[in-house]
Amino acid sequence: MNNFHTPVLLKESIKYLVTNPSGVYFDGTLGFGGHSESILNKLSDEGVLVATDVDKDSFTFSRKKFQDDSRARLYNFNFSLIDSISKIESIPYFDGIIADLGVSSFQLDNPLSGFTYRTETKLDLRMDKSRAINAADIVNSYSEEEIANIIYQYGEEKNSRKIAKAIINKRKNKKIETTSELREAIKEVTSPKYLSKTLSRVFQALRIYVNDELETLKSFLTKSVDLLKVNGRIVIISYHSLEDRIVKEHFKYETLDCICPKDYPVCKCDKEQRLKILTKKPVTPSEAEINLNTRARSAKLRAAERV
Repeated sequence: MNNFHTPVLLKESIKYLVTNPSGVYFDGTLGFGGHSESILNKLSDEGVLVATDVDKDSFTFSRKKFQDDSRARLYNFNFSLIDSISKIESIPYFDGIIADLGVSSFQLDNPLSGFTYRTETKLDLRMDKSRAINAADIVNSYSEEEIANIIYQYGEEKNSRKIAKAIINKRKNKKIETTSELREAIKEVTSPKYLSKTLSRVFQALRIYVNDELETLKSFLTKSVDLLKVNGRIVIISYHSLEDRIVKEHFKYETLDCICPKDYPVCKCDKEQRLKILTKKPVTPSEAEINLNTRARSAKLRAAERV
């Protein structure tokens, strides 16, 4: 499984993240342990890494990978439960928190994971299989307007209404149960020239909606700043504009010491600055990294420090 996953912006993320070798760190997206392994390599015997992932395949793999390292404490939880995990571990604050928001290459390439549109598999897209609603439920039971709005809002696809109509027409004859059946519906109303990008946007939109990824990210960011030690670092790697915008705006908000209207003569909001941004512009992969791992090309890393 190691061959299916190459950690993105690995050197850069560890450089920003690990400042105290004896500190306590949180990896919210454990995956197959790429970033976690590098964090542990930087830590002393007194250091601690708490890591979590909702995907059972990657969690099972990493639990075995780190089973002999007493510094690693792993949870099969969503990263938004960072506050609950900190209480379980009796950890009041972390020296560093990291999240790599991308879907792993293993998930994308493995048909059994249900994340790829390139091969025939059940239409699912849930990272946590215990979630009640999957992608097939959406395309078969939601209204045309609801489907169009999901595709537009979360996939930023301009032909969302045309695609939604094609999905509705397709499901009239037979339920859309597989990735190939959804792909065929999209293919009917999309130019071959733009088909690959359109498919990526539609599947991305459904995945984000099914997993409630954006609201989960917002919750995680708020809790993470609460749980960061003074001078502690937070590092987030995102892969599309919606995620990056949320991270950018949250970091910016946390740098403000006042949010009162400009015409207020005296500050009444009691807002306190909690972060200092370390990356004025997002860090992106080098050409060499993109050549080795083309899926890294859209990655953006942002880092900030607790004040």
